[in-house]
Amino acid sequence: MIRFENLTKIYRGIRAVDDLNLQIPQGTIFGFIGPNGAGKTTTIKMMAGVLRPTRGRIYINGLDIAKQPSEAKRIIGFIPDRPFLYEKLSGIEFLRFKAGLYGMKGDRLGEKILDLLDLFELSYWADELIESYSHGMKQRLIMAAAIIHEPKVIIVDEPMVGLDPKGAKLVKEIFKELAREGATVFMSTHTLALAQEICQQIAIVDKGKIVASGTSEDLEKQAGVRGDLERIFLKITGGLAST
Repeated sequence: MIRFENLTKIYRGIRAVDDLNLQIPQGTIFGFIGPNGAGKTTTIKMMAGVLRPTRGRIYINGLDIAKQPSEAKRIIGFIPDRPFLYEKLSGIEFLRFKAGLYGMKGDRLGEKILDLLDLFELSYWADELIESYSHGMKQRLIMAAAIIHEPKVIIVDEPMVGLDPKGAKLVKEIFKELAREGATVFMSTHTLALAQEICQQIAIVDKGKIVASGTSEDLEKQAGVRGDLERIFLKITGGLAST
């Protein structure tokens, strides 16, 4: 479960994130969408513990990210839009390194790493250096690393960047399965069709504020527009004239 209470971030007098209040149930795939500069990445960085809020609170499964950062980060998997990889490691070495950061070890770890490589269709390249991977393969490896410790909350920024249609379909199915197993997926994306397809709930943020939230049906009612999410999004954020 994820909860924001009056979450605010101010940069030099500008409210990048402005008094967000939000509660996301366990096992939900949640879409966080908005125009460029709406505050999405700032929100994600605060959730991941990279930035401190100016005021307000973020709770991850009941843990205050500001007061209990180590405990909260142990149950978070973070997939950034521009991931950093140690490219002189092989895929299997990188996953073992990431597991070590969470204190994971033992015989079961080797089996888990092989299972993840298989899940993300990277087994064939397990012993190849990451520098030889395509962009899509690197993205899938980062996702495997983010869930190796079985996090309860997965934070994703633009998950489909660089993925071909097969890779995108694979990742969507993995997210759905993780949610079925009880993980909460918080996903920021500009791909509105993706959000509409897999997210049970969506929030639209603009100029640092949540301007609409709920299911697709809820958003239709709030926008006064029926149709796909793109049309709803444009109406709510001022990109679509009233008809």
